[in-house]
Amino acid sequence: MSRLDMEMKRFLKNVFEDLHAMPEVGWQEYKTTAYLADLLKKQGFHVTTFEGSTGLYVEIGKGKEIVGLRTDIDGLWQQVNGEFKGVHSCGHDAHMTMAIGVLFLLQKTLKPNEGRVRVLFQPAEEKGNGALSFVERGLVDDLSFLFGMHIRPIQEMIENTYSPVLYHGAARLIEGTIFGQECHGARPHLGKNTIEIGASLVAALSHIHIDPMIPSSVKLTSFQAGNVQNANTIPGIAHFTIDARSQTNEGMEQLMHQLQLAILGVEQAHRAQIEFETKATIVAAQVDDTAKQLMKQSIIEVCGVRGLAEDVVTPGGEDFHYYTLKRPSVKATMLGVGCGATPGLHDPNMTFQFDGLYPAIEIMTQTIVNALRFTAQRNKSTDAIVY
Repeated sequence: MSRLDMEMKRFLKNVFEDLHAMPEVGWQEYKTTAYLADLLKKQGFHVTTFEGSTGLYVEIGKGKEIVGLRTDIDGLWQQVNGEFKGVHSCGHDAHMTMAIGVLFLLQKTLKPNEGRVRVLFQPAEEKGNGALSFVERGLVDDLSFLFGMHIRPIQEMIENTYSPVLYHGAARLIEGTIFGQECHGARPHLGKNTIEIGASLVAALSHIHIDPMIPSSVKLTSFQAGNVQNANTIPGIAHFTIDARSQTNEGMEQLMHQLQLAILGVEQAHRAQIEFETKATIVAAQVDDTAKQLMKQSIIEVCGVRGLAEDVVTPGGEDFHYYTLKRPSVKATMLGVGCGATPGLHDPNMTFQFDGLYPAIEIMTQTIVNALRFTAQRNKSTDAIVY
């Protein structure tokens, strides 16, 4: 039987609709942060915000051991019906709603001195550096476990199923500029056409190969050169972005080495200059087996075996995994939420079945409680050892 009554479900649906209507890009989540802080304070939670930065965290309970839950709060900037605007097309509005639901359940069920729970409302996940900012603030230094969650596209998980782990891949987002030579369209021999150089770059990227046992991809995701007002001018400068993906951190290092060689080859072939830099780096998942088993146990407790999905291996990236990379002592995993997200994440028209969030809230709450009890039992056993 669900521990979320109809009144709580209606409340959470209203919260989601509020958050869905105020998407803000990374490091600009001012309205979102203010909304969350005000809502949680009114419900009796102790909220900590940061001077000069978005995001916040809430701590509940008492005791030495601390288990963490992290949600992302930023949206995306995308074109919708010909207009660029902020949208929640990756489900972060759903993630915040679930985190709030977990807080309310813990407020009702967490026993005195059973332990503390720290819920992190993290900015700038899509920028790839939000998690690092929370690491630098020391917010995970004293955690024994850290859990996250993410709704999954219909291509990965069916509705009303839940996975105890998300094996995200590594990603690099690269920005670059090609410097050629502008000239008159009637005299192309006097210039260096950056569109032609860009075409060579596309071809070079398509010939990059690393270990075929490691899924990977690298491709141009934007390219801008020339001006429609000057169709008779060969462009001498172009700007581009590259998205590189690999399922492992080792594969990403191989991919980046090959990418650098490809760009160097294009430079030499055209006797042009190409400058580029990595603007965002996402590391592949580093999952703790104990955290994964605790999540799996909770899925079965809440939904039964039929609700348990297989491990999800996804080419998508998540800055959540910086927490374990930078603080290896923290045991972590992410809950995959199968709620029929379609047509896919980062599609501005993405929709999902909201009712699929309710079991996820209960799963996460139970996982946190189980993690606190596991840690307490482990410490009790350690204390009992006589040397």
